[in-house]
Amino acid sequence: MTVLPMGRAVTVLGAGRLSTQDFPDVSPGAGDAVVDVSYGGVCGSDVHYWQRGEVGESVLADPMVLGHEVVGTVRTAAADGSGPPAGTPVAVHPAQTCGECPRCREGRDNLCPHLRYLGSAARRPHTHGGFADRLLVPGHRLVPVPAGLPLRTAALAEPASVARHALTRMAALAGGVRGRHVLVTGAGPIGLLVVALAHLEGAAAVTVTDLHPQPLAVARRVGATGTLTAGEPLPQVDVAFESSGAPVAVATALGALLPGGTLVQVGQLPGDGVAGPWHLTVPRELTFAGSSRFAGGMAETLATIAAHPALFAPIVSAEYTVDEAAEALAVASRPERSSKVLLRFGTP
Repeated sequence: MTVLPMGRAVTVLGAGRLSTQDFPDVSPGAGDAVVDVSYGGVCGSDVHYWQRGEVGESVLADPMVLGHEVVGTVRTAAADGSGPPAGTPVAVHPAQTCGECPRCREGRDNLCPHLRYLGSAARRPHTHGGFADRLLVPGHRLVPVPAGLPLRTAALAEPASVARHALTRMAALAGGVRGRHVLVTGAGPIGLLVVALAHLEGAAAVTVTDLHPQPLAVARRVGATGTLTAGEPLPQVDVAFESSGAPVAVATALGALLPGGTLVQVGQLPGDGVAGPWHLTVPRELTFAGSSRFAGGMAETLATIAAHPALFAPIVSAEYTVDEAAEALAVASRPERSSKVLLRFGTP
């Protein structure tokens, strides 16, 4: 059971080629719901597919609907009762997994070898994304949005789940962030969400680095206690999250860690390798670990956002209509002037 776009859909045809195409309505099966999409968050992967026709090893071979950060309202509930009733505001879980492999059975379904993610060219046929007027969605992949939480802010559910997974990894490896000095390199949307969550989890201090002043200003609004322009001297910290994907930031984070420190890598690193002060890992007994997407559902993440909406709302910096999709992706590609950019569908 997969997700199918219906109505207008923002489709990438190849590098530099974006189109709004019409997809026919599909009759739902017993386990399928129909969702009227309200918002889709623009991710860096959407921008890369549009600009370069590829994201890492995932190369665009056919036209593909973009988008994996999607919220809307159930128009037609799944007939078998597997999802929420009609009229429910929901977030769409972007991952399709097998549920049977060793990784799925141990609760690490983000590492499922059969995983398909909305708006991904990792497999062929590609997995269409959710930037569409309506979606046919398996009912069990719909997560109700808490009452009173605006869908504009709820659109952060997927990237916030990615950030939350990074903090979960840190908790497993180093006991968490409570009472500790945390470094976050890169104040893009994921980095900002890590800042907000680390603040809520009781970090003693959160220092953030970035190349640009605007994202650092947002970081201060969502919980950063200190901000530095990349290249400025850093304090020594207990734990670090690298969210920019820049090799130089990995080196910076490693150098800032105190003995026994832990670095969780969240940003996607280049495929040709990363040079850095790896020699520090032995005398300081540093731990380096990756964090990929997120495991489990999004309900807890949405509950956290709903409990602190004013903290998370500043991360959404702009919204555009479907007809302005190219402009939205262009703005999202400029971190000096945007954080999370949303595409708006229908009437939110």
